[in-house]
Amino acid sequence: MPAEQLTEPEVPNSQWGKATASPEEELFLEGPRGRGFELVRAFRIFRELIYGFRSLHFVGPCITVFGSARFTQDHPYYALTRELGARIARARFTVMTGGGPGLMEAANRGAKEAHGVSVGCNIVLPQEQKPNPYLDKFVEFRYFFVRKMMLVKYSYGFVAVPGGFGTMDELFEVATLIQTGKIKNFPVVLLGVDYWSPLMAFLRQSLLANGAISAQDLDAILLTDSPAEAVAHIQRSATEQFGLRYVPRKPAKVLFERGA
Repeated sequence: MPAEQLTEPEVPNSQWGKATASPEEELFLEGPRGRGFELVRAFRIFRELIYGFRSLHFVGPCITVFGSARFTQDHPYYALTRELGARIARARFTVMTGGGPGLMEAANRGAKEAHGVSVGCNIVLPQEQKPNPYLDKFVEFRYFFVRKMMLVKYSYGFVAVPGGFGTMDELFEVATLIQTGKIKNFPVVLLGVDYWSPLMAFLRQSLLANGAISAQDLDAILLTDSPAEAVAHIQRSATEQFGLRYVPRKPAKVLFERGA
C-alpha cells in the first residue's frame, strides 16, 4: 500500500478537546494522596463553582447546544445548526455552547446574527484553541464535571446536533439525570434524523429490548430535522412545566422571570 494512504487526512480543528492530560491531572488520578493535597484540590473545586455561579448568574434562561468541532462552514449541518441558533435567539433564550469551532460556532453565530445572547463554556486543556468569534461571554473551567453542572443549571433544554464522544457524553449524562429523577421534564432534542437514527435504533433494539432502559426513557428524547420544532418543544416545556414566562422589555435586559 502506498505510504500516502497510511497517513490520516488532516481534519480542521481536530485538536479541540483532544490534548493529553496535564501533569497536575495525572497526579490527581494516581490515587489517594496526602490530606493537604486533597484539601487544596477541594478548595480549588469550590472556587471554580463560585466562579461559574458568578460568571453565569445574569446570562438568562439558556438552551444548550452541543455538537462537533470538526464540521466546517460548508457542511450541511453547519447551516442547520446556524438556523437553530437564530431560532433560539428569536425565542429570547440565550444560546450556550462549548464555545469552540465547528457546530458550536454555528449555533453561536446564528444567535449573534439574530441579535441574541451567545455564551461559551470552555474546558481548559493543555493544547488550547481560540474561542469562536460569536460569543458575548466566554467562561473557562478546569474541571469537566463543574462545566457540565453549569450547562445543565442554566439551561431549559438541550439540543445535540451531530457530534462525537463529547456530544455523546453530554447527551447520555443528561439522559441519566432524567432517568434517575435528578432533573425532571428536561427536554432533550436530537437534531439531524439521518445522523441520530442509528443511535435511536440501537437504543430501542438493544437497550430497550433487553430491559436496560424503559420506553419512558426514550420518550424524553425528540428526534427531528426541524430547528423550529426543536425550539418550540423546549419553549413549550419551559413555559408550561417550568413556569417561565415572558415579561415586557423594560428594562431591555430583563426578558424572563419565573412564575409563582
